[in-house]
Amino acid sequence: MVAARVPHSFELYPPRSAATAAALPSVVDALAATEPAWFSVTYGAAGSTTEASYDVARLVLDRTDVDVMAHLTCVGSSHAEAAALVQRFLAAGVRRFLAIRGDLVEGRPLGDIHSAAELVQLVHRVLADREQWAERAVPEARGVRTLHVQPPRADVTVAAFVNGHPDSRTPTDHLDALLAKQVAGAEMAITQLFFHTEDYVTFVEQARRWGITIPIVPGILPITSPARLRRMLELSGEDEPRELAVALDTEPTVEGRREVGIAHAARFANDLIAAGAPVLHLYTFNQAGAVLDVLHRIGFTPAPTKETT
Repeated sequence: MVAARVPHSFELYPPRSAATAAALPSVVDALAATEPAWFSVTYGAAGSTTEASYDVARLVLDRTDVDVMAHLTCVGSSHAEAAALVQRFLAAGVRRFLAIRGDLVEGRPLGDIHSAAELVQLVHRVLADREQWAERAVPEARGVRTLHVQPPRADVTVAAFVNGHPDSRTPTDHLDALLAKQVAGAEMAITQLFFHTEDYVTFVEQARRWGITIPIVPGILPITSPARLRRMLELSGEDEPRELAVALDTEPTVEGRREVGIAHAARFANDLIAAGAPVLHLYTFNQAGAVLDVLHRIGFTPAPTKETT
């Protein structure tokens, strides 16, 4: 099936073993060959993967021409620590950030920054303090030449929760929070994992009525095993995609379950594009094969080679 072409992007996370670290450069190369709009790099709770996240960002910047979107979290971070991290990424050449509150860690305080909206503002403040404002000449009018002063900008993205945040106290808390992030300077939102196209459509319609105008990008994960599906449902709290669950449970072979997951993700991607998704954001789990197969199925790329599957 061939979908209308929209930009796509990939999420990477810091490797958790020497073997996955060794494999990551070839994964990045294979994914970069599809010309993604950016790679996002996750950041562990309370700064638990600071160095590893930075190393992955540098790996992408050094090996490719693709932008990096560095994740930032509030939990357990002081204003000074968060600002220093933003400075470090900016110095490396990162100009995209994903600002999220992050998961609360038992026994650890939230920190100085209490919401993703505050973190969005901090990113913009750090950039403005670090770099000179730009002067742009305005064409002369009646012999008067003026300058328009523009602040430096970073692209700050935030998270969106299609069916509400787990900590929401009312049915519209997630919409209020997303609007606050937009007002703070967020320019795009990426959804947390969900499984039903109609939920995305409903959420976008609600967001627009709420005054939220920024692009809302769906996150997609090819799920190729019953165990992974159960884990994703546990983490997300989303309703089970019944058709996918039954197909994975009843397919007896690993290769068959892989085919089920890729075919389902390709249909999901097509449906989301038809519903108006401006970008497809693909969660990779640091593996190229499944997401490359999905992109091929929807007509975005040629068939992947054996080395990347």
